[in-house]
Amino acid sequence: MIKVQVKQASLDKVKVGALAVFMFDGDKAPRALDQKLGGYLSALIKKKKYTPKKYATRAVDTLGKLPADTVLLVGLGKKSDFSEEIMRRAAAKAAQVARGAGAKSLALSLDMLVSKKHPAQQMAQAATEGIFLSLYRFMEYKKKPEDNGTELSLALFACGKDAPKIKAGADAAEKICRAVYLARDLGNHPGNTATPTFIAQTALRECKKAGVRCRVFDKRKIEQLKMGSFLAVAQGSEQPPKFIVMEYFKGPKKEKPVVLVGKGLTFDTGGISIKPSGGMEDMKFDMSGGGAVIGAMVAIALLKLKKNVVGLVPCTENMPGGRAIKPGDIARSMSGITVEILNTDAEGRLILADALSYAKRYKPKSVIDLATLTGACMVALGTFASGLFGTDQKLMDSLRDAGESTGERCWPMPLWEDYDDQIKSPIADVKNIGDRYGGAITAAAFLKKFTDYPWAHLDIAGTANSAKGLAPYQTSGSAGYGVRQLVEFLRKD
Repeated sequence: MIKVQVKQASLDKVKVGALAVFMFDGDKAPRALDQKLGGYLSALIKKKKYTPKKYATRAVDTLGKLPADTVLLVGLGKKSDFSEEIMRRAAAKAAQVARGAGAKSLALSLDMLVSKKHPAQQMAQAATEGIFLSLYRFMEYKKKPEDNGTELSLALFACGKDAPKIKAGADAAEKICRAVYLARDLGNHPGNTATPTFIAQTALRECKKAGVRCRVFDKRKIEQLKMGSFLAVAQGSEQPPKFIVMEYFKGPKKEKPVVLVGKGLTFDTGGISIKPSGGMEDMKFDMSGGGAVIGAMVAIALLKLKKNVVGLVPCTENMPGGRAIKPGDIARSMSGITVEILNTDAEGRLILADALSYAKRYKPKSVIDLATLTGACMVALGTFASGLFGTDQKLMDSLRDAGESTGERCWPMPLWEDYDDQIKSPIADVKNIGDRYGGAITAAAFLKKFTDYPWAHLDIAGTANSAKGLAPYQTSGSAGYGVRQLVEFLRKD
């Protein structure tokens, strides 16, 4: 990962490959830099060859007139619209352009951007996150990794009196981004590598390094727990299921824990209700909720948050083997609720049902689950936001606020009792699919049956991975979505 330094200095004095100069619409060019470049920056703006619209960039060769090789003008748009997310995206854009220009180091200053509304520590964290996340690349299976000529290896914050706060923000961002990298790596590995056993072993290793207690339950233990809903999905696969339990108790002893639950479906063929072949390779991302929970548990430990948090990840494949569940089969969940399985491709809710039931033993303050649960949520919200459901408005509001702050946005969806009728079964307590319409809602209504505590559900089907990268810091493949949102929520909770 790129190294981050904080130094009390002015931009015109630092020797780096590229200087990022952030500008609002209507700003004049920085005087010190402009003078040393013979007024070239102000001339660009005056002649409208560069306008600092949001994320607009312009690279200027300094021709030896500055210690830096290149000046990067980076637009922030209107000052009245400025936010942490705009800072995050602008810094990401600067890092990507700097790397593309062959720079090995990038300097930036936040002095002119810091205000009471936008404190130095928050701005530094946002900028550092943008830089780290935009430079992520997954090269595990490349015989010869792609060579872009150079790799950006240093980000330098040139600052004045706010150096300690900027360093604190940058340090926090580095820890969080390490956890996001972990979640992205888990998602990007193919299904033949990232089996339930691999996910479990990775969780054990990374939790041990971070200081999180981690246990992995095997099939025998899962059977003893009577997790029949989870086991119904797992029975069609040759890969043994794993149930990952992570515990971090660093808060007050009497404080109830927040429980995070992540869907760990390492590959989803749809089972007997098999999916179309086109795009099925992306079903390796179906464990993204589980990856986010593992990453979040590592992040909160690295940040040494004084919180009590539990992470639960049920891991399995969904395969059409000879022992696979069939449409019409009935499974008995850990809670005792029986489920008529009408569609074996609606499997995520089956494994989550038992994990949500297991969460009850912690007498939780609240429970949050993340799952790539339904294509219907993507139909409703596209790929710009996750669907947010729940039984506790305060919890949902806090998650939404955390999403706005981190750029991992979610949008509230209804969960009225009217939808419960759609999952009633004539021969079991519930069925695992509803009618044709409102699929994301009926999936959430199904999960609600297994909760009796403050609960929120994030359907991340549309946000877990992206082939295009919706934000400059969102590289193709696994997004690591949810790690930063969960950490922000826990910090404020």
